Amino acid sequence: MKRYASCMRHYFVFLLFLLSACDGDPVESVPVPPTVGTHVSYDLSEWELPVHGRAAQPDLVVGPDGHVLLSWIEAENGNAHTLMSAAFDGDAWSPPRKIARGDDWFVNWADTPHLAATADGALWAHWLRQSAKAAYAYDVVLSRSADGGNTWSAPIKVNDDGTPTEHGFVSLWPQSRDSIGIAWLDGRNTVGGGHGGHEAHGGAMTLRVADIGADLGKSSESELDSRTCDCCQTDAAMTARGLLLVYRDRDGGEIRDIVTARFDDGAWTLPRKVHDDRWKMPACPVNGPAITAKGTQAWVAWYTAAGDLPKVRVARSQDAGDSFSAPVDLDSGLEVQGRVGVAADGDAVWVSWSREDANGQSIWLARYDAGLGKELQRIQVAKLQGRGRATGFAQLVAREGAAYLVWTDVVDGKPALHGARLTAKGI
Repeated sequence: MKRYASCMRHYFVFLLFLLSACDGDPVESVPVPPTVGTHVSYDLSEWELPVHGRAAQPDLVVGPDGHVLLSWIEAENGNAHTLMSAAFDGDAWSPPRKIARGDDWFVNWADTPHLAATADGALWAHWLRQSAKAAYAYDVVLSRSADGGNTWSAPIKVNDDGTPTEHGFVSLWPQSRDSIGIAWLDGRNTVGGGHGGHEAHGGAMTLRVADIGADLGKSSESELDSRTCDCCQTDAAMTARGLLLVYRDRDGGEIRDIVTARFDDGAWTLPRKVHDDRWKMPACPVNGPAITAKGTQAWVAWYTAAGDLPKVRVARSQDAGDSFSAPVDLDSGLEVQGRVGVAADGDAVWVSWSREDANGQSIWLARYDAGLGKELQRIQVAKLQGRGRATGFAQLVAREGAAYLVWTDVVDGKPALHGARLTAKGI
């Protein structure tokens, strides 16, 4: 994709060591030594998915009823794509169902569709639709199913500014029993700007939020942040004190650290940093954070290359995001790609991330106690044949003592989804 390539070219000028991680000529690496906890054992097994053929861009969430919901995009001949979904009840998958199909979609390795479920039994899905001939002119569209995914409403356009600019990197969450909240990066102020969101002639990328009701009516739309990183994923998790949203910020000095904001008592708090990494980055790294929460506890995982050293970090909040502990560094070195996931289950937290070295790409999973004081397990979940961006972002959730991962691999130019399940024992 030209826009992301432009961002990453700037990236390489300032951080040449990341060339190996992003473009497929990796340097030699020293493998991360596995750590086995003394009180926890695990079983790793293949998680067979109900997906066949050319498939990529997975999403994975746990619904209010405990079902694991998977969505993915299937590529057809020409420009047509189909968004599919299926539900896993812990034992078996439901039949795959079509959410939508189109030949005018924006389909990308990093900016992908997402699912949400509300307590009234409704399912929600978003995807991206091209809005003009420009490569990065696209809108966020949203659809709702009231019958468990059998049928879906006509999609609505979430952003209504009408500008031929980028709108994406969406997070969805249940706002009430029958409504959802939505956050997205919005490029309406970048009109006339160059690739990468640099303000030669336009403004900055912004972060906007809104509520969507059961009738697909939009309300409470507002701009939450007037200057954010241009193309990093956002994420959200519900705490006992309200929804906590996490994203990569961007200040006037090109510091692109991770911040959170909470929807508390009907209003958004001011964004605050998870940690002051002070990563000065002249272009978007296309590498957003992930968050999970339980009660007043929240855990954020993220990638940074502050000090010219790529790292995967995780930090914990005990007060629903008002403050965070000093981060724990899970992995560091030139081989670290980031692309993180995080999930809480029981008294422990899972974190996933990607690496790429001379031997190829791999997906890793670590399990920590809730306080992040002890690593309980570390395991290489998968060794991939694909390299670079084509493998996209793995997805991680946890439920009832098990962690579930889904990722894309590319073999002979054909993308396919794979899954793994890791069940912890002896806790």
